[in-house]
Amino acid sequence: MHSLSREEFDQVVGEALRGLPDLFQDHLENVVIAVRDDPGPEAGDLGGPGLMGLYHGVPLSRRSVWQNRPLPDRIFLYQRNIERASRSRSELLAQIRTTLLHEVGHHFGMNEAQVRDLGL
Repeated sequence: MHSLSREEFDQVVGEALRGLPDLFQDHLENVVIAVRDDPGPEAGDLGGPGLMGLYHGVPLSRRSVWQNRPLPDRIFLYQRNIERASRSRSELLAQIRTTLLHEVGHHFGMNEAQVRDLGL
């Protein structure tokens, strides 16, 4: 297991976000990225040592112009679970990026099979 301080972890998340094409970044302006130590109540029955991230919101593909969306969507990243799955710093950095992109895929309306087919 390899670990980072929360500040370092947040920096890696920021770098991964900035590395996304502008087209994707434009659709993430109302998405909050939250790093938590472990899954909390938002994860429900999914919480556990294998859950590294979670998208909570309405995917873009399911939205209507008639919907009122006052609250931002949220992507949770679970630092300890991501760290447990990483044996080196390079694995940890890659896993943070992969987990973030996986959850961004859900924001764009992809299901589990689709994001896995993309290698996320």
